[in-house]
Amino acid sequence: MAKKKKILIVDDNDDVLRGLRILFRAHDYVTVVAGDAVTAISQAKSENPDLIVLDLGLPAGDGYLVMERLANIDVLASVPVIVFTARDGESHRERSLEAGAKAFFQKPVDPAELLLSVKHVLEAPSGIQPSLIPMDIANRPT
Repeated sequence: MAKKKKILIVDDNDDVLRGLRILFRAHDYVTVVAGDAVTAISQAKSENPDLIVLDLGLPAGDGYLVMERLANIDVLASVPVIVFTARDGESHRERSLEAGAKAFFQKPVDPAELLLSVKHVLEAPSGIQPSLIPMDIANRPT
């Protein structure tokens, strides 16, 4: 049996944390949560997740700080990050991708699209960057 993939969910909204935790667990992922930047870094160090779903607007430092700190920790530098935020605008998408995020989602998001992105990132062969088109639900064609 294959080892279940572990996702660290980072958001300061308890309802969002609960919803994402339910969504990911229903699809056989192990979940760990953090509600602020400091806890996110600590949880990443102790839990060694396979993926981080990260909000940008966090107490004790924002999501950009989390990505910067993780990039400087050898064992965590290659952990993929999907940004999932209420912040809008092309500048946040660009900055997130420049900081190393594999995808960008603006809340609210279609759970099926988020799951597809999570699956794609987690199934990319080790050492190979997944070829994701950054996703911004608010700006997708209808």
